[in-house]
Amino acid sequence: MNDSPQHAEGGALGVAAYMDRVGAAARAAARELARADTATRNAALAAMAAALRRDAPALLAANAADVAAAQEAGHDRAFVDRLTLTGATVAAMADGLLQIAALPDPVGEISDLRFRPSGIQVGLMRVPLGVVGIIYESRPNVTADAAGLCLKAGNATILRGGSEALRSNQAIAACVHEGLAAAGLPETAVQVIATTDRAAVGLLIADDKHVDVIVPRGGKSLIERVSREAKVPVIKHLDGVCHVFIDAAADLAKAIAIADNAKTQRYSPCNTMETLLVHAASPRACCRRWPPSTRPRASRCAAASGPARSCRR
Repeated sequence: MNDSPQHAEGGALGVAAYMDRVGAAARAAARELARADTATRNAALAAMAAALRRDAPALLAANAADVAAAQEAGHDRAFVDRLTLTGATVAAMADGLLQIAALPDPVGEISDLRFRPSGIQVGLMRVPLGVVGIIYESRPNVTADAAGLCLKAGNATILRGGSEALRSNQAIAACVHEGLAAAGLPETAVQVIATTDRAAVGLLIADDKHVDVIVPRGGKSLIERVSREAKVPVIKHLDGVCHVFIDAAADLAKAIAIADNAKTQRYSPCNTMETLLVHAASPRACCRRWPPSTRPRASRCAAASGPARSCRR
């Protein structure tokens, strides 16, 4: 969608008018998507993937500008790592869209059919939600993932990514729009909010006229704000700790390789291991066999009591 708050009045009124237009366009697009068949939606996903691969240099250039600005603003290494795209991550985004296309179509699936005493047969049918608003922080790959998943399920989506990733998200959105147009679907089926004004978030989560559900993906403060202020249903998580448990019967070599990878492959993602639990029968044996460069401290391994011992790094 080429519309932006710059085309409206300045200030809060301009952002409000812009967000209302985005919502109305998404609602109209959702009606078209609900009528689109599986082949059309899958064709759009494949065209999006092809556009991402072709435009990888442009995506990386846009992302480099975002990364440079984040570094200049003093963001920490973990933040910059989450923001950064590489050739491999762009390829993974494209692969992810093709994997989504290969999934069974959930729309129209019927389950739990049964006859009622009256003789009427009743069951459950999966249908699109309509318009999904997704608010996330500075992970550009989420733009492609969220667009693909919503499209597969027949939903229009409004995406509001972190302001630090705006250039990257707009570049990815251009590829998404190209894929939608190639399949004959409205480009407004996926819209990335073009303003960094924080008021846009408040307007999106209160837009019960156009938005059917909000999905916040980010830190605790974001989830709490959305939960507190939203006027539409919210699908959320809040707190969580990523555990790995090594049982007494586990193959230690395999278990250690899995747990070590869960922590050291990349430190910044939200699913990186935070706590390693080892069965009380073998904490020291586990620690001794760990790679020296990432080995948990043996004192910490032996410090806990009970059926499992905790190794923290």
